[in-house]
Amino acid sequence: MSSPSDLPKRHALKLAACSGLLLSAALVGCGKKEDAPAPSAASAPASASAAKAEPLKIAFAYVGPVGDGGWTFAHDNARKAVEKEFGDRVQTSFVEKVPEAADAERVFRDMVGQGNQLIFGTTFGYGEPMLKVAADAPNVKFEHATGYKQAANQRTYDSRTYEGAYMAGVIAGKMSKSGVIGVVGSIPIPEVIRNINSFTLGAQTGNPKIKVKVVWVNKWFDPPQETEAAQTLINGGADVLMQNTDSSAVLQTAEKNGKLAFGWDSDMTAYGPKAHLGSAVINWAPYYIAAVREALDGSWAAGPGKHAWWGVKEGAIDLVSISDKVPAETRAEIDKIKAGLKDGSFTIWKGPLVGQDGKEVLKAGEVADDKFLSGINFYLKGVEGKVPSGK
Repeated sequence: MSSPSDLPKRHALKLAACSGLLLSAALVGCGKKEDAPAPSAASAPASASAAKAEPLKIAFAYVGPVGDGGWTFAHDNARKAVEKEFGDRVQTSFVEKVPEAADAERVFRDMVGQGNQLIFGTTFGYGEPMLKVAADAPNVKFEHATGYKQAANQRTYDSRTYEGAYMAGVIAGKMSKSGVIGVVGSIPIPEVIRNINSFTLGAQTGNPKIKVKVVWVNKWFDPPQETEAAQTLINGGADVLMQNTDSSAVLQTAEKNGKLAFGWDSDMTAYGPKAHLGSAVINWAPYYIAAVREALDGSWAAGPGKHAWWGVKEGAIDLVSISDKVPAETRAEIDKIKAGLKDGSFTIWKGPLVGQDGKEVLKAGEVADDKFLSGINFYLKGVEGKVPSGK
């Protein structure tokens, strides 16, 4: 790993020995040490030419292409925000389409070998490969998105995407005419299951009897499969769609079928303007800028418990570009929810809540803490089907 270069050492000019023949002149020219004049102007160029500190090298590993219009696009926009914020104090790079497999470890080792001092792995499946590399590179700082395992030089961070899913659900429940809405799911991990349930909770505020159908594709980014899943949901009666996948395929499929849908992770309005009801977006810039600033000023710290989970309150989550098709009173309701999430007066996961099996998961008045939210592996009442087993 590279580090800021040391300032060049100054070399004092040695005074020539005063010769006996020029003794009187030398005494005038040299003088006594305590009476020596200030350093001459000749030393100024040495200061001006002092080497500038090398930039902090930062690398990002992306699971999808930067042009996916969703998840990876949002991360790359935040990378650019870091460059804008810190200028020549940083040097960033990225590798896109890194699979959540053994190859990720190779990519992380290569990033270390290239002298990167701060490395971001931007998807859940990078956790184990990153931990292996972090153990072998103790002087490099590692950040794992959506993960839960920390190490001495690796910490985790996440965004409260369920807040955006809930707000989308509020709109979906009031805009659906069929009483059936659908979600294209990616990988059945707590993050995604939590988003599906939160979407359901939001929809139930407008229609307590709403039905939520889910089709899983078991990938984060696969436009053909996302398209097929969206079409299956539409064929099953869903007239409003949400996704937890990375491309714009779901929104585009809704547009072709004359249905309604939401953008996810980034503003997807342009991909299906007639179908688009709003986009639940993530803004990673606040966290990335904070993390880089800590790395630069020496306050960055990792270890057990070092996990950041930011949402509307921190400016990391929002529902944007809400369509004019959405009634004014519903848009006003979304504004109130945002304000409540920001100041802490509104809570999404608050009992009584009942699981799909009819058993109470939160008692009346009970508020889910982060530990509860992080371990959700069940559907709430209103969601059809079964949670896939395995991953």
